[in-house]
Amino acid sequence: MNIKLITEKLKSPEYDFLKTDPHLGDHIILLGLGGSHAYGTNIETSDLDIRGCAVNRKEEILTNKNFEQRCDEATDTTIYSLNKLISLLCNCNPNTIELLGLKPEHYLYISSIGQELLDHKKMFLSKKAVQSFCGYAYSRLRRLDNKAARKTSQAEREQHILNSIKNASYDFQEKYFSYPDDAIKLYIEKSEREELDSEIFMDICLSHYPLRDYKGMWSEMNNIVKDYAKIGKRNKNAAEHGKLSKHMMHLVRLYLMGIDLLEKEEIITYREKDHDFLMSIRDGKYLDKNDQPTMEFFGIVDALQKRFETAAENTKLPAQPDYKKINEFLANVNERVVKGEYLCGN
Repeated sequence: MNIKLITEKLKSPEYDFLKTDPHLGDHIILLGLGGSHAYGTNIETSDLDIRGCAVNRKEEILTNKNFEQRCDEATDTTIYSLNKLISLLCNCNPNTIELLGLKPEHYLYISSIGQELLDHKKMFLSKKAVQSFCGYAYSRLRRLDNKAARKTSQAEREQHILNSIKNASYDFQEKYFSYPDDAIKLYIEKSEREELDSEIFMDICLSHYPLRDYKGMWSEMNNIVKDYAKIGKRNKNAAEHGKLSKHMMHLVRLYLMGIDLLEKEEIITYREKDHDFLMSIRDGKYLDKNDQPTMEFFGIVDALQKRFETAAENTKLPAQPDYKKINEFLANVNERVVKGEYLCGN
């Protein structure tokens, strides 16, 4: 579907909510493609996803009303409020940061404030991308990493679990009471259990630490371990519906986009250089005769993970986004809306 056809489609009755919803209409500052069309990996049957942003209305800003987003499932459209979008962008959320890195022709509408947001997109980039992109990648990996399907060793699965836990722990220091870097150590060694070749061990040294915070950390780690017990059923369902290769493709795409962000400090949503490679994955090149991911595919993933880790170690991105600049931008936009100085739709 070309951009002209997409633009015409937005004028159809099914998209009338973009005009009639009181939170949207002239308050929309940005509209763009999402999903496969944005990545350049769409096929004839790909759904049209629309993503966008709308400034909060005057009364919402002054009364702190909680409008965050409008999701229309029928059209796969999500429009975030500016306040909500900025909070997600500050964490380098992959599903939203990609809206700032579309091809120019993939933006369907940009207002003056929308252009300001795009012009200052680098203020959101930080090392938080390590956690966010790796977290999303591992969540997709856990959908694929089934022992029965892969026929991998128990030790390899244990390493994937440890990697997932380490990734989740990136924001423990922000979410929970602080502790020394060496207070919690996780590592893999040979297991004495008959059913395990190796397993994850913990060395913990915490003093006067809040029980509820420790419970929260333990709960997150426990949930990751439990997730692996459910992977088999999810993998089976995905294979039955022909979606496994699509999950595989997006896992690789996340790594590639994250590596570019860390190395080049650029948001590259449209994967033009990677197109043929990604489409070969989607077309099933790395599925075996049982429609399960091949060992070659997981070798590719392991190599990408190492590249990502190297990029994370060497990135020149700041530890945190430029909160001062971000807050000034948001305050300035909200002030203009409240004063009536911003003419919506311009």
